[in-house]
Amino acid sequence: MPVSLSMVAVSSALAVLAATTLATAVWAAAVHPVAATTAMTGRTATTSEPTTATTSEPTATPTLPTSATITIEPARFAGKFVPRNVSLAPGGTLQVTNNTTMKHSVTSVAIGTDGTPLFNVVIPPGATRSVPVSALTDGVYDFYCRFHPAMTGSLTIGTGGPVTTVPKFEQPLYQPPRLHGRHLRIVMRKALVRVLPHGPRTPMWTYGGTFPGPTIVRPTGRDTRVTFVNRLPKAAGAVTIHQHGGHQASRYDGQPARYLIRHGQRRTYDWPLRDAGEPIPASLRFYHDHRMMVTARNNWRGLQGMFLTTDPSDAKRGLPTGRYDIPLAVTERSFTKDNRLTNPFHHAMSMTDPPSGTVGSQVLVNGRFAPYKRVRPGIYRIRLLNTSLFSSYDFALSDGRAFQQIGTGSGLLPHAVTRQDILLGPAQRADVLVDFRKLSGKSVLLQSIPRSDGVVGGSGSHVAVLMQFRVRGDKPVQHVHVPDPLGKVEHLRIPRKVAMTWDFGVSKDKHGAYWSINGRRFNPRRVDHRVRLGTVEKWRIHNSSDMTHYVHLHEEEWLTVSRDGRRPPPWERGYEDTWRLDPGEAVVVAAKFTDYTGDFMIHCHMLDHEDDSMMATWRVVK
Repeated sequence: MPVSLSMVAVSSALAVLAATTLATAVWAAAVHPVAATTAMTGRTATTSEPTTATTSEPTATPTLPTSATITIEPARFAGKFVPRNVSLAPGGTLQVTNNTTMKHSVTSVAIGTDGTPLFNVVIPPGATRSVPVSALTDGVYDFYCRFHPAMTGSLTIGTGGPVTTVPKFEQPLYQPPRLHGRHLRIVMRKALVRVLPHGPRTPMWTYGGTFPGPTIVRPTGRDTRVTFVNRLPKAAGAVTIHQHGGHQASRYDGQPARYLIRHGQRRTYDWPLRDAGEPIPASLRFYHDHRMMVTARNNWRGLQGMFLTTDPSDAKRGLPTGRYDIPLAVTERSFTKDNRLTNPFHHAMSMTDPPSGTVGSQVLVNGRFAPYKRVRPGIYRIRLLNTSLFSSYDFALSDGRAFQQIGTGSGLLPHAVTRQDILLGPAQRADVLVDFRKLSGKSVLLQSIPRSDGVVGGSGSHVAVLMQFRVRGDKPVQHVHVPDPLGKVEHLRIPRKVAMTWDFGVSKDKHGAYWSINGRRFNPRRVDHRVRLGTVEKWRIHNSSDMTHYVHLHEEEWLTVSRDGRRPPPWERGYEDTWRLDPGEAVVVAAKFTDYTGDFMIHCHMLDHEDDSMMATWRVVK
């Protein structure tokens, strides 16, 4: 049954060119304001010097319309703006009509000094809305649908010209408190958090009173027990905590409907950080709420924290440590005028389409909007973590320098990989090195550019400037050496036969359309696959829907055997726990099932999809 449900494809060379131009524009406006004129408008910057043209008749100035209308028409991947590019006289009016069955938005790439888009209008199915553009001055204003970021267009006001898209960097990068002990206690409670640089602090549900929650830092292989106490408002209900990327007993894995922590109660989770008696690979993981049907809401309100497992041998091998090792949790939220979180979870259910996803208008790094970080002119280890509910980010640096990726969120890669940009979806992580040498006195921006791999039909990425690195000082104080090989990946005797296929798609029943796995809704009392303890199995994960999904597998150290029948790219040849699956794609993965029997999950980590039913249970048996 065809259902038009996905992110819009960049369906022509023109769309690919538009995405490339937009990426260039963000960089140009940030670093070279003069060059931004060409990047954003496609025109050459002009100067004040007189020209020597000798035309005998003056050229008539074209009259720009005072009103324009855009329609959002159905397309194979969610929708498209028709026309994609419109022009208006200053002070004009713009209306947008949504002729699809999905909600869309018209959101400006350019932002104000407070970081909010210059316009951001949500248009329900079948509705018409006015976009507030009458106060905009001459310029080219690129826009997109924030629910389907590959849907793009542009609005030219007056004579056009560059529009600055870089926020003020007014807050230092926040580093959550670090907890190092073997037995830790974290109280979940409502707290006021400084997220935006001005105005009131934001009320949030928190781990330990901070957002993100305290960063748990533990040497890998060391047993770690964390007692969580639920002092959240009663309206929050029961919660459960998943240590994402961990290897632990089923009852400590964050079961969505069992082993819950009810209001006023506490529960201790035992995370041994070992697999088959050996330390699990050191990496940046995270912990977050995993409660059935409200995971998206609870994460949006603040129940997220980082978990950094360390390996003492990293320093001996020459990898950056200490102040040169910076974890970054990137997410997004939307706020009311008094800095409170918006509530995006009151929306009417559609009989035609399941929910797309919860997105925010302002991107946060370690819980702060547009922070800056002062760094030395050395080589830094940056741990990139996407904790957003739905959005992807294509990470890049403003001066064009490359990342050297040394690991995933599940451990070091066998060999380092040089990458110009890195696309990460919800729950994905990348362990990278960034070289700030010879940049003393300069600044470099970390940004998210339009998805650059040219995959037709894949989801787009949230376009934004994320944070600023300020390089100060004369010379670095530590030597960095990248060993080769880097990480050790266990050789598994992988069976030829695929033991289980998980198909991520769309199904429909009397209640309407829903996200499904193998055509079924999630039921916590149903087990969809059984596997024997101590065996190795090969599974196939396939996306039959028209929308990109990011699929997360709990519990084991998973290896990517193939992607679409081919050897996986170099950055997927280590351990993984979350895979991007564009429409029609399939990955084959394998793992050895060690240590623990019981129930574990597979689900889409676009959390609205998980809550809607895109989750299934597999059971390890003796």
